[in-house]
Amino acid sequence: MNTTNTYKAILLILLVTTLVSCKEEKSKEEPQKMNATENFEKEKKAILDRLNNETKDAFERNYEAWAQNWVHDPDITKTYLNFHENTFSESLGWEEISMFVKNYFKEHPEPEPLPEPLKNIDIRLYENAAWVTYKQKDKVRGLKRETRLMEKKDGIWKIAGMSTTIYGFKTENQQK
Repeated sequence: MNTTNTYKAILLILLVTTLVSCKEEKSKEEPQKMNATENFEKEKKAILDRLNNETKDAFERNYEAWAQNWVHDPDITKTYLNFHENTFSESLGWEEISMFVKNYFKEHPEPEPLPEPLKNIDIRLYENAAWVTYKQKDKVRGLKRETRLMEKKDGIWKIAGMSTTIYGFKTENQQK
């Protein structure tokens, strides 16, 4: 074999090797993208389940079950801004949030009609944290916009912050 043919053979081998490795890289990327999408959907479902459980537990006045939905930490917050009744409340830290809810359940012991379970939320997922926003209507307060900060601890999503804006029973067009 002469030198030109040797170079051609080496170039051909390099070209084939490069093409094969590019194809392998592409095939590795596709499952990773699919796994990322599947993982996002799995995490979103777990967060949706947690949010729906927390609402159900609160509306049914089940304090013990409700408390399991929350991070028990001194730095968490819970805020209500109620335009319909012109009220505002803010609780800082688990102890204050817990006491607020216990008092609320004591003052309002009758369960409330459950809103439709959440099906659609906007979510920003970050490793072990998520920023979640959604609108929900309930029969007692009307339209609400919720923002939740979620933390994943020991593989379980829990609420680490909550901000609720209550609009009441105005039409959606009046909320913009």
